Amino acid sequence: MAARLVITVTSADVGARITTRRRVPGGFRDAVGVLESWEHGVLRVRKRDGTIVEIPEESLVAARVVPAAPPRPGRS
Repeated sequence: MAARLVITVTSADVGARITTRRRVPGGFRDAVGVLESWEHGVLRVRKRDGTIVEIPEESLVAARVVPAAPPRPGRS
């Protein structure tokens, strides 16, 4: 059974935690983080480590809102 690739994220989801899959040369890349902005066809996603990933919307093959990350062990 093949996975369904669906994009359910919109610009109204800015501020939400999302997961994305996009086409890159040689395959696909995933990014999970907070959607910081979606302007001029580019999504900006802030990953857990604080880095920003810029994703051209035409490269998206799947994206959806996901629940907040669970607390990491040993962190308070």
